[in-house]
Amino acid sequence: MKLNNCRLASLFCLIAITATTIADNGKPVQIPWDISVLSKTPQTYPVSGIETNGVKSLFFEGLPWKGKPTRVFAWVGMPDHKPGEKVPAMVLVHGGGGTAFATWVKLWNSRGYAAIAMDTCGCVPVGKYGAWQRHENGGPAGWGGFKQIDDPIEDQWTYHAVADAILAHSLLRSMPDVDADRIGLTGISWGGYLTCIIAGVDERFRFAAPVYGCGFLGDNSAWLGEFKKMGEEKAAKWLRYWDPSQYLPLAKMFFLWLNGTNDFAYPLDSYQKSYRCFAGKRTLCIRVRMPHGHGAAGENPEEIHVFADNILKSDVPLACITKQGFDDGKAWVTFDSKRPIMKSELNFTKDTGIWQKRKWETIPADLDLAQHKVSITVPAGTTVFYLNLIDENKLAVSSEHVEIK
Repeated sequence: MKLNNCRLASLFCLIAITATTIADNGKPVQIPWDISVLSKTPQTYPVSGIETNGVKSLFFEGLPWKGKPTRVFAWVGMPDHKPGEKVPAMVLVHGGGGTAFATWVKLWNSRGYAAIAMDTCGCVPVGKYGAWQRHENGGPAGWGGFKQIDDPIEDQWTYHAVADAILAHSLLRSMPDVDADRIGLTGISWGGYLTCIIAGVDERFRFAAPVYGCGFLGDNSAWLGEFKKMGEEKAAKWLRYWDPSQYLPLAKMFFLWLNGTNDFAYPLDSYQKSYRCFAGKRTLCIRVRMPHGHGAAGENPEEIHVFADNILKSDVPLACITKQGFDDGKAWVTFDSKRPIMKSELNFTKDTGIWQKRKWETIPADLDLAQHKVSITVPAGTTVFYLNLIDENKLAVSSEHVEIK
């Protein structure tokens, strides 16, 4: 079995899709967002009563909700740079329970990037995690919008959250010190889910890095209970319009996929379907039991920083796994890397059943630097495995996981 991980075509994508429509039981359904409208620079408004935290706070005009205008809160920050210099930039999409985080903006500013982080749930960053203060001009509350499925499409959460991020992108591009041709996108959890959709709608981004979030949520995710409560017809409608699997095949930019083996919300089987459904160039980083959350867990992985520097600053790339295989009980990968690879490892589980509860083990694999190849005999009883390459800076690049039947 051989797979090309750097340029894997979307042979396994289960949803047929064209450039302007998504499949609706065999009938074309128009994608709901008008990118020509969202590509225009939104009007901005001042914010009062909220500490600036060292970056600029503002509202920008969102799309109407229930016939009324909306405003979206955002933090915007610029790095130190020379007069007249145009800097690369990042759009940062928070996850469930979160809001626009100034610390996240400042992290990217410290790396030499302009950045914008917007709230996607009609709130301002006043209060505490999961209970942020709503403002009078906010759009629909998050996250998921399962209870909104009978509302008009343009009044549902995913519609607004995706639009908010694209409008934030348009605002960032309009800033004179930002290089509009060097902007990346990353999101965490529900923000990773949104990142997968946004990348398929807004082709102006140079790369996307969803953390945890993926598509195929109706197959195996933390929200199967929500779909059951909705009933078959409403669940199918939600998945038809709002599952990232409908939009990932449209994305053309580079992708970096980051997740953990035991993620509570986005298990590896749905994750694999998602990155296989995407037809562009991609890199995987799968950590054993990677914690789920903002802060150090989801915002700070150095792989995202290095990936961004490669795409937006032409810096040294992460390693690339060029092929992988599993023959006669032996797993192997070949790779290219401009960074020294210090070790390789086999991550495997002998468990079956719920992905989140499986016990994973890690053992060293044989690293042949001359042949740019890693190989190892997979332990007897293994049900799932994948290989990691670790470079001199402890940055990880992963193969696809393989299930042994």
